[in-house]
Amino acid sequence: MMQQTIEEHICKLTGASRAERGPVLQQLWSGYGEIVRYQLAGADVPSVVVKQIALPEELAHPRGWHTDTGHQRKLRSYEVEAEWYRHYAARCDESCRVACCYGVQGAGVGSAMVLQDLDAAGYATRLQHASPDALYAVLGWLANFHAQWLADPAADLWPRGSYWHLATRPDELNVMPDGPLKSHASALDDALANAQFQTLIHGDAKIANFCFSNDHLHVAAVDFQYVGAGVGVVDLAYFLGSCLNGRELQQLGDQLFESYLQYLAKALQRRGMLGASSIQALLDEWRSLYAIAWADFERFLQGWSPGHPKLNSYSAAQTEDALRLFSKQ
Repeated sequence: MMQQTIEEHICKLTGASRAERGPVLQQLWSGYGEIVRYQLAGADVPSVVVKQIALPEELAHPRGWHTDTGHQRKLRSYEVEAEWYRHYAARCDESCRVACCYGVQGAGVGSAMVLQDLDAAGYATRLQHASPDALYAVLGWLANFHAQWLADPAADLWPRGSYWHLATRPDELNVMPDGPLKSHASALDDALANAQFQTLIHGDAKIANFCFSNDHLHVAAVDFQYVGAGVGVVDLAYFLGSCLNGRELQQLGDQLFESYLQYLAKALQRRGMLGASSIQALLDEWRSLYAIAWADFERFLQGWSPGHPKLNSYSAAQTEDALRLFSKQ
């Protein structure tokens, strides 16, 4: 796709008289493209953000996992994200805000997603460590997102959301040391896959993929490469592990989990999606899967990056709780 073609396409989608390429905001993981801001003239908005997908000059992974399995997973992830923005994103309301999509040109390698500039829309703050307000803002976002998409069939998205579920990570499983976590990997995966209450999960709900208002009270999400079917606590565990250390999780983790469940119950009630007894059944099921979601991610990390800082005391304790469930069977 030539540069001028991209600019012309942006003008056509936004009604701008001119689109001028600005700074590269981010290189995509492992060199699969870039995210660029374009300044606009003559449009209702001052700028847009374009996510452009390209093949890297050579396959390289920051941690050495440059396999064909990983390559195919990344290519599919961009197809899924384009599908998300084409057919799903517009159905998210303010309670689970995402960027508006002006249009998607092409598919897969060479495609470009023309998206709302969330900075210009009032979500210009990025965080690595969450403030209390930011924590609860994201808990509310996740609860409303999961309520919005409850029982959705995930058509043309990932049949299993998240980038680390077991079927996508055979190489990482193989290099894990033998032990209870490895031997129960399939049981953990089955428990999550066979849950009665399924929804769409973001699939990569780390704090870096959330954009905050200056006061941290409002939030929008980006990066939907791994959106697909799953249970909400998978997103929740991954989010908490992305922005709190082991000590903070020991102090706050269980409290934040219960707050998420309260938000979720209210979001389901507000949408009229389930009756009171079904809402309680969902909360009970997802409460029972919380430790399993942590253990499933720990399984991935122990194979992918055994010294990763997310392998902390809280994650280890949750994993032990999950494994005890299977040792009793």
